[in-house]
Amino acid sequence: MLPKYTSLLLAALALLLSALPVAADGIIIPVPPPHRPPPQLRSLAIKYHHVDVIIEDGIATTHVDQVFLNESPDEIEGQYVFPIPEDAAISGFRMWVDGRPLEAQILEWEEARRLYESIVRERKDPALLEYAGRNAFRARIYPIPAWGEKRIELEYTEVLNREGSLVKYVYPLNTERFSSRPLEDVRVSVRIKTRELLRGVYSPSHEISTSDSTEHGVAVTCHERAITPDTDFVLYYTLGDDALSINLLGCRDEGEDGFFLMLLTPSPIVPEDRVISRDVIFVLDASGSMRGEKFEQARGAVLYVLEGLGGRDRFGVVGFGSGVGHYAKRLCDISEMTEARRFVRELRAGGGTNIDMALREALALVDPERPTVILFLTDGLPTEGEQRIGKIVERVGDLAGPNVRLFAFGVGYDVNTTLLDALAQNHHGSTTYVRPGENIEQAVSSFYDRIRAPLLTDVALDLGSVRVHDVYPTPLPDVYAGSQLVIVGRYRNGGATRITLSGRVDEEDMRLIFDDMHFREKGGADFIPRLWATRKIGHLLSQVRLYGANQELIDEIVELSVQYGIVTPYTSFLVDETEDALRPEGRQRIAEREALQWGYGLGGQAAPSAEGSRQLSAAPASGQAAVEKAVAEEALRSAQTAHRPDVEQVRTVGRKAFVLRSGVWVDTAFDPQAIKPRSVAFGSEAYFQLAREHPDWGPYLALGERVILVWEGQAYETLPQGAEPPAQPTPTATLAPVEPAAAPTPRATTILDLLRAWFGG
Repeated sequence: MLPKYTSLLLAALALLLSALPVAADGIIIPVPPPHRPPPQLRSLAIKYHHVDVIIEDGIATTHVDQVFLNESPDEIEGQYVFPIPEDAAISGFRMWVDGRPLEAQILEWEEARRLYESIVRERKDPALLEYAGRNAFRARIYPIPAWGEKRIELEYTEVLNREGSLVKYVYPLNTERFSSRPLEDVRVSVRIKTRELLRGVYSPSHEISTSDSTEHGVAVTCHERAITPDTDFVLYYTLGDDALSINLLGCRDEGEDGFFLMLLTPSPIVPEDRVISRDVIFVLDASGSMRGEKFEQARGAVLYVLEGLGGRDRFGVVGFGSGVGHYAKRLCDISEMTEARRFVRELRAGGGTNIDMALREALALVDPERPTVILFLTDGLPTEGEQRIGKIVERVGDLAGPNVRLFAFGVGYDVNTTLLDALAQNHHGSTTYVRPGENIEQAVSSFYDRIRAPLLTDVALDLGSVRVHDVYPTPLPDVYAGSQLVIVGRYRNGGATRITLSGRVDEEDMRLIFDDMHFREKGGADFIPRLWATRKIGHLLSQVRLYGANQELIDEIVELSVQYGIVTPYTSFLVDETEDALRPEGRQRIAEREALQWGYGLGGQAAPSAEGSRQLSAAPASGQAAVEKAVAEEALRSAQTAHRPDVEQVRTVGRKAFVLRSGVWVDTAFDPQAIKPRSVAFGSEAYFQLAREHPDWGPYLALGERVILVWEGQAYETLPQGAEPPAQPTPTATLAPVEPAAAPTPRATTILDLLRAWFGG
């Protein structure tokens, strides 16, 4: 028998005219006053959503502060339902409305599930199925004034899950399917306090900023405005006092290659004598096009970096225009800092741009026995000396030894992105583009702060008995104090293994061994496959832009974009219905069309040349479009969070992606030519029984009334409420299944036996 209050909820639900107003984790269900017509509500909008968390020695206290807006002329009553975060071990709960304490009734998961299902049935809205299987709190909210607002605060505590030295906190911040309009202000603030040494923090879901960092605490903030959140907030932090730690997360479906994420975190306490001494060589563009504010900022950046050099570091300064000038034709120690700073201040801009000569002069200073960083800053194209981009890249490759790290800074839109990116990627570096109007000094100085203190160079990993492939970033960068290296990749066989991390500290080789590291054999963190795909697509796009397209590269980009729902300005074909990306032949036509649109054509420009080096692409390399493309690709290549689609036609749920086709959310793993879906009517008893038998399906079914889901090789299609599943589906343009030559052999399980009975199969 359903709880008594359920009938009141259902009566109210029948009167609602618009989408159910929900915060990230709570919903308010308006109830009209007795004997009066229902309020003319569009919805209760959410003014703001603030979350303040204190985590102290593994116990998190979460305080939620929300304001709901009643955009109607009627004073109303509301029922507030708060689904408890999944896996939370609640040790206390308090609730306030407008500063007054409020009693809340605890609904155990079975009772909460019945409540969710009743709402879904009455509203024909499956959104709450995402919360099936969770406990809930319920409270009466009255009054909510006409055109007024109601502030709700609640607080709960939970014991966090810890695996080894890694602790995980999750706040359910998914409002995408509920909120009536974008939230004006969303903020999550986390204060971490630990007795153990706090090594680092990482969020795979959101961009975060940190402040007040100490050995035993840190403040973490995620703040966004005018957004509709669609991803839970996930935060990991690492504890321990080792000099360098490795934490491993995995995700694997049985019988398939898995995905791993490795966090390589140095200790936040680094003695000065542990920081690697190195040489830093500045190559500063002083051509005529740099005159004015650009050159003043560039000089300021060089002066900032010089000031930050360590006591055992050496430096060189090369300024160039049509010719090249040095502070000294040798490497200098910091005893010459005053004279070097005077030389930089006295540099004047003028002449052409002889990039080739400048880089050759800089490389002539390199000591092959010392780690060397080249900071190359330019605003233009080569106009003097050697002007062929391929030749410049080849010559730098011949002259630069394995100890050289080249970091390029492109100022404005006239730079050659192919040149800068090829130089940086070939020499373990990266490119920073400073757009017109942005501050050059700030860009260079903030970058250098991240690489100020190198701890380990020539990094390599040996994963023992586990076979891995497609590891990103590639090659592995150096490790710096205060930074955390995030590595993703795929593995063929799970299980326990020994990981050996090797590298160089000054002139000595170093090896660290981590025993009993475990690669998951089943299950795991859902975000890892999409983060891996994000980085791989960025890598492939960069290879196409730098070295030209071939059939294999384009096909792989298309397949990854479709499978993982990654939609960027350069992978937007998933939402283009002129070619159905769900069909193999559709993806093939897309690949051919995209290659032509990207301006490369197919034909193997990426093949090795006769000299053994790849030929650079002849595609446009300068101008605003080229710079924006390079920036977008680098954001994918170095992503710390999994790519989230920002188009209405694509949704990502767990490890799956769905695309909207003719009102149906279609799993991108669905091939309408190879799989015949089994059908069930939305809202029917069979539908809810299916959801109960497969609790993992809740987030997928919550997408909408019409969904096609692929599970273990079989497709399931939900039809509109009241529709009868067809005996033989009528073929349509996009969703028509074609009976496979041989039906897959079903596994003999109780659940699938029930499915056959429901679907008439």
